[in-house]
Order: sequence, then C-alpha cells, then structure tokens
Amino acid sequence: MRARPVARDLDEQTGLGDVYLAGLMRAQLRLSAAVLALTAVGLAALPVVLTLVPATRTLTIAGLPFPWLALGVLVYPAAWFLARWYTRQAERIEQDFAEVVESS
Repeated sequence: MRARPVARDLDEQTGLGDVYLAGLMRAQLRLSAAVLALTAVGLAALPVVLTLVPATRTLTIAGLPFPWLALGVLVYPAAWFLARWYTRQAERIEQDFAEVVESS
C-alpha cells in the first residue's frame, strides 16, 4: 500500500489535512499569545516599578527623567527584538510544516 502525500490531503481538504492545518494554526497562536504576553508584561512592569520604587520617578539619566527615557527610548529596541524573535520563530514553524508536507 502506498502512503498518501500530506500535500494531497491539504489540497483536497480531507480530515487529515485539516488536522495538519489545525496543528500549524495552534503553533502560530501559541507564538502570538507568547509575544502578546511578553509585551503586556514588559509594558505593565514600568508603572509597577515607578510605584514600588519611588526613587525611579525622580531619577534622571543624561538630563532626561527615567520614565521618559524608558517609555521614549528603551521600549523601541525591546519591541524590535521581540518582533525579530517572533519573525524567526514564525518562519521556523512554517519551515517545519513545509518539511512535513514535502517529506510525505
């Protein structure tokens, strides 16, 4: 008996093809949820730090208040690194899926 290729199951929208697609979408959803959680925690941490450590409210670095510096400068590199990580992970997930489809 010959094995049926996964690509054919995907093209014909069979139950097995739906399972493969559902797995791909679950992996993408987990990655997106992780990025969203990291972003929310990172942005929520600043007000918590400012509240719990009163000295940070009046701290100045290079003549700029720390809260302004954190929100106006430090957030952007962190967002860039998080976006870069997300992109690499998403590409890895898609590559793994493509390898499964092509190997069958």
